[in-house]
Amino acid sequence: MSTDRKSIAQIKKEFAEAKEGSLEEMFAQYAMDERSGVKAVLNSYRKKQEKLAKERVRLEEMRSYEHQYERYGYVCGIDEAGRGPLAGPVVAGAVILPEDCEILWLNDSKQLSEKKREALYDEIMEKALAVSVGMASPARIDEINILQATYEAMREAIAGLKIRPQVLLNDAVKIPQVEISQVPIIKGDAKSLSIAAASVIAKVTRDRLMKDYDKLMPEYGFAKHKGYGSAAHMEAIRKFGSSPIHRQSFIKNII
Repeated sequence: MSTDRKSIAQIKKEFAEAKEGSLEEMFAQYAMDERSGVKAVLNSYRKKQEKLAKERVRLEEMRSYEHQYERYGYVCGIDEAGRGPLAGPVVAGAVILPEDCEILWLNDSKQLSEKKREALYDEIMEKALAVSVGMASPARIDEINILQATYEAMREAIAGLKIRPQVLLNDAVKIPQVEISQVPIIKGDAKSLSIAAASVIAKVTRDRLMKDYDKLMPEYGFAKHKGYGSAAHMEAIRKFGSSPIHRQSFIKNII
């Protein structure tokens, strides 16, 4: 069928179903079609290609630490979620990605929507060489303080990896009592692909837990605020008192 016989809807469908590698050929194929609708389709997909190219440049920049240390062996990203909330555990993620792993739009979990984090979680779990999660309970946080509990969760995540890493890329901290070489990176979840992956794993794992807690204790609204100190959450604490998952050391000035 010649190009001028195809409807704009057919061409749009053809582009939507095309593999990335065939787009340049299709741009050339329809370049001489003067219909404004066809031009709009081509322009839309060219913009998508430009956006994709920029994203790949960004991802390559986020691999700089991985490339720097990969000669030593497996590189693992470490990050946590939940240091600040009034309730729930602190969760640490540990992720080892394959060399040159491409997970488009992966970023610091705080920069992503919940829907995007959930999709990226699945992709990370599918593509990673190893993923592990560690946690410290609210009671443990009260017992040893949030910083030490965070370190404990991170050590648990590292210990749970099915592959032993040779280098740890950590978001800002240096974890005590760990013999593996560590590289603390300030704002590492926005600078390292492995740390960004770990931040997504930790955040999604914790958010899912808080949604489960919400089903057991709906009066606190955990599904909405995830245990953070929102006005509604603090009001619920004053009204209903503390729950089994509240950090007593965090809420002593609220009750």
